[in-house]
Amino acid sequence: MLAAESGVGSFQSFSVALTVAVLLCEFAMLRAPLSRSQVRIYAVQSLLVSGLAADVAIARHIPDLFAIVGLSLVLKVVVIPLIVLRLISEAVVDLVPSHRLGVATMVLLGLVAAGIGLFVVGAVHVHSRTLPTASFGLSASAVLVAFLLVVLRADVVSQAVGFFALENAISVASLVVAAGLPLIVEVAFFFDLLVAVVVFGVLMRVHHRRTGTLSTSALDELRG
Repeated sequence: MLAAESGVGSFQSFSVALTVAVLLCEFAMLRAPLSRSQVRIYAVQSLLVSGLAADVAIARHIPDLFAIVGLSLVLKVVVIPLIVLRLISEAVVDLVPSHRLGVATMVLLGLVAAGIGLFVVGAVHVHSRTLPTASFGLSASAVLVAFLLVVLRADVVSQAVGFFALENAISVASLVVAAGLPLIVEVAFFFDLLVAVVVFGVLMRVHHRRTGTLSTSALDELRG
């Protein structure tokens, strides 16, 4: 009995630690000085999400999740970062991300958003059979911080990375509330992610060809 309780406690602690690391990766993306750094941090974040899914699959005996872990490792840890890095290398521009606010201000707003996510989920009292409730609150915080990354950065690469990080945060939330979803449903999320990669890839190429930059400041000047 004591051994079982110790195993459960270790699983919950490890799961929460991984979820905290996923959230911290988004703060690192907010502070990253180069677009390439943001992409590499996204790859690390995706690796953490894959590790969390593998942990749930082993501890909760959900074999379908191993297929999700494999797809996540191939697509989100390897393929997508390589595609984005190649697109960046083809754009002969300054790779320093543009931002609408100072770095310290963005991090402060991220902390506020993370606190709101934890508070809201704590008030809802969501309970999960697969992961501790704290992981759901942290995933909600990660969703809000990813939104900030998209809104506060004014370049195509950062906004694409923010969208991909948002998908990672939603993946963590889905592990909390619906880890036993049918495999076909989980695979559909990866298909949506691939569509997003293609869309952002086309946007980066066309935008750079027309403006000579990856900044979205020119788009902000458009009026209907």
